[in-house]
Amino acid sequence: MNVFSDNNVLIESQVAPALVLCPSTDRIEACNAPCLKLFGARDLMHHRFSAFLDGSVSDMRLFLEEAEHRRSAWTRSVALQTSDQKPLRCEIRGAFQNGETDRVLLVFLDLEELDARARKTEVANLHRHGLMEWQRAQEFFADLERQNQLILNAAGEGIYGVNADGKTSFVNRAAQEMLGWSAEDLLGHDIHSMIHHHHLNGDVYPSHHCPIYQSFRHEEVNRIEDEVFWRKDGKPIRVEYVSTPIYDNDELAGAVVIFRDITERKENERRLREASEEVAALRDKLEQENTYLQEAISIERAHHDIVGASPATEALLARVELVSRTSANVLVTGEPGTGKSLVATAIHKDSDRRRRPLIHFQCGSFSDYTSEDELFGHVRGANADARQDKAGSLELAHGGTLFLDEVTEIPLEQQGRLLNALQSGFVSRVGETRKREVDVRIIASTSKNLEREVQAGRFRQDLFFHLSVFPIHCTPLRDRPDDIPPLAAHLLKIACKRLNRKIPLVTEGTVRTLRNYDWPGNVRELANVIERGAIVSTGGKLQVEIMTAPLSDARKRATLLTERDIENMATANLIACLRETGGKVSGPDGAASILGIQPTTLYSRIKKLGLSDSDWR
Repeated sequence: MNVFSDNNVLIESQVAPALVLCPSTDRIEACNAPCLKLFGARDLMHHRFSAFLDGSVSDMRLFLEEAEHRRSAWTRSVALQTSDQKPLRCEIRGAFQNGETDRVLLVFLDLEELDARARKTEVANLHRHGLMEWQRAQEFFADLERQNQLILNAAGEGIYGVNADGKTSFVNRAAQEMLGWSAEDLLGHDIHSMIHHHHLNGDVYPSHHCPIYQSFRHEEVNRIEDEVFWRKDGKPIRVEYVSTPIYDNDELAGAVVIFRDITERKENERRLREASEEVAALRDKLEQENTYLQEAISIERAHHDIVGASPATEALLARVELVSRTSANVLVTGEPGTGKSLVATAIHKDSDRRRRPLIHFQCGSFSDYTSEDELFGHVRGANADARQDKAGSLELAHGGTLFLDEVTEIPLEQQGRLLNALQSGFVSRVGETRKREVDVRIIASTSKNLEREVQAGRFRQDLFFHLSVFPIHCTPLRDRPDDIPPLAAHLLKIACKRLNRKIPLVTEGTVRTLRNYDWPGNVRELANVIERGAIVSTGGKLQVEIMTAPLSDARKRATLLTERDIENMATANLIACLRETGGKVSGPDGAASILGIQPTTLYSRIKKLGLSDSDWR
């Protein structure tokens, strides 16, 4: 006979809560009244049993497989819940009839009820043993309390308890020492208002927001890793704590708080974090400096020392020696290719800043959009291309020298920011407000007439005065022909070493050819001619390929003018015309009539060139 053939008879015969379950359909086919009471339901017939599993479906499946294999089994690892989703602690016993795999009898033992009966039994036994046993129990619990108090006072963490009204019920010695309050100060008082009343930033901390109070109001354990308690002397201490609800005979009685002082740890973490940030910033800066220096090393330079013995070169070296050991800013002027960057290098190498880098910022190599980032740096996200923080040239040159090559190419809107950084000694990267200290010496160069650029409004006058503390002019190569022979020998040695060639002989005829050339490209052009000669010379003598027109003839060539020559001639012609008319622009005898242009056009041209009465008077 199948035991499960009559589910109702089987279930009703059980005193404990029981039900018959069909594992394959997860449906309850029968249950008794104690089972309905246990699960808090009016009816369980044909309900899904998995609805009463508190997230432990896999545990239940394993239990059923074990019961099917062994024909019976028990477990306490399956978490159950009532119909209103309250947790149940139960021991489940399951049994399959032999030959039956589609029905299982489940009997439940309420562990909470079992524990309560055990406690009642213990109390009843205590009463039965009489007064002496009761007194012995009192002594036992008194000793236990004393032992607990000793343990609490021996603990290194601060421990205190609060009752359901938020009043302090006990406090150990470590808590008193950390907080500076005595037990008499705290016991029976609202401890939140005494040690936990404000946040570290000064904001009021209401008790109903406090996780400690939530422990016994919402019956939950709270672990807080960074808050502050306030000492009796008004000083804060950083703490981490765990707040746990405590019960008395199933009644919520309050909470116990275990905390430790982490002020020193937090301070060490802060110092470590700042040190790490500083190290990271220094690492990034060093990496960027290294990248810059590697790039600088890879650049092919004509020569690395100032070579020459002409009076102009000796005068230039004398001025370099005068200014190098000072902190004065230097303005180097001269035509392209005359060695302005070489002068900047010589000044830096002979200065007190030689152990720090010389940062070469080529002002004309960047667009208006990128020059600001390159000069001042940026933080990640400052623009679409800023994928990481980057120090600008001003920061990279901190403690060293910043060489602003062709300084007139810096956009006018950035010149004011540059001047402010140089005068204040602080710079902010693009995209941030933090100011970073910079200590730089500026060497600027230009091939233009900087005073004329100021008059034309293309360069700030205050920045001009800041940069031109000590001007140095680089004389064109055509005006110092005595420097050509030693320069040629020096450049030839460098070129042959780079090309892995034997140094050819420089004949007097070759030197004469070099001296008779006008060198419009100055030393840079001479370096190119010498390197080309080192390549083509195969007979042991240096052969150069340049125009050999005499210097005097070359200087007579007036038909080939650069754009700058034309602008200078037009400006000079305009000034001469205004001088002729006494500064009068309009009218029949005015400068506009003489030049054949409209007076409004002439006024605009005068303003653009930055001319004033002093230029033609």
